[in-house]
Amino acid sequence: MSSPWDRGPKPPRDPSRKGPPRRDGAPRPPQRDDASRPPQRVDMPRPPRRDDAPRPPRRDGAPTRQPPSWTQTDGAGVAGGEAPPRRPSQPFGEAPEDAAPRPARREEVRLYGMNAVQAVFARRPQAIRKLYLLQTRVHALKPLLAWCVQNRIGYRVVESEDLDRLAASSHHEGVVADVLRTEPLPLADWLASLAMGAPALALWLDGVGNPHNFGAILRSAAHFGAAVLLPAGSPLALSGAAARVAEGGAEAVTLVRLPAADAALAQLHAAGFGSAATVVRDGEDLLALKPGPRLVYVMGAEGEGMDAQLARACQRRVSIAGTGAVESLNVAAATAVFLAHWAAAQR
Repeated sequence: MSSPWDRGPKPPRDPSRKGPPRRDGAPRPPQRDDASRPPQRVDMPRPPRRDDAPRPPRRDGAPTRQPPSWTQTDGAGVAGGEAPPRRPSQPFGEAPEDAAPRPARREEVRLYGMNAVQAVFARRPQAIRKLYLLQTRVHALKPLLAWCVQNRIGYRVVESEDLDRLAASSHHEGVVADVLRTEPLPLADWLASLAMGAPALALWLDGVGNPHNFGAILRSAAHFGAAVLLPAGSPLALSGAAARVAEGGAEAVTLVRLPAADAALAQLHAAGFGSAATVVRDGEDLLALKPGPRLVYVMGAEGEGMDAQLARACQRRVSIAGTGAVESLNVAAATAVFLAHWAAAQR
């Protein structure tokens, strides 16, 4: 009786499939035919990468979150309470345009500071071209971010060191914006825009170049409603530092470009403006004078003072009397005193 484990006689060996003899002299085991061989491994095509394949829908029915892009197209991240993505998909420093310390276009200026950026949004939002902000500023800037989404203006949530590099300053207050620059009005156009006989005050900045002084002057000018006159050929222009120091006042001040000094004085005098050169010494005491309803104060650069020929061409020379403990006031502080004195005289 055969055993259940008896497999029966072995099939005869195929001499055509005989391999080389084994080293120990024993015969080689029989080889399987192709039909009995296990299937060979076949290289399958590579599945699509995560960033190439479409993402499956979520089980809860909520829309799948797409990788962050430059322009946010989903307004839920702003109006619905969710914060925009904290970091962009591409490292911030690898974007040449974003890492530049200044905007590439001359007609744009890079502003920073909460009040400066919000003032642009309040008065001319269409001038905003790009926005960078910290995560901690998302809530305070929700209306601005919603406007950016609606108008397809790019914004990006970045880290503080990124803003330091963009603003070239650590005093950015968590927000930086690239905006279109406002060109100064020609003097003739500004004079034509004034109401007939209405009081008007202006500051002629002769040689002022420090951006922090310029920003402080703009803040005082906005407070008292004065225009700022820029000499012909002067490089003085609004910068990020000046706008931050102005605390939003730069958007409320009219900048005027003057022609040559003699022509500018002639036009101002013809329009009923008096002219007063502000000098450190040997001028009339400001507090003893009653200024007229239309006046231009000519302010000189700190240290160098104003041009002597221009000072002689003005109708008056005015000084701020003091104790003599210091030579003079800072040009920005002196400007505030002159403006306040004029405003008090108009009451």
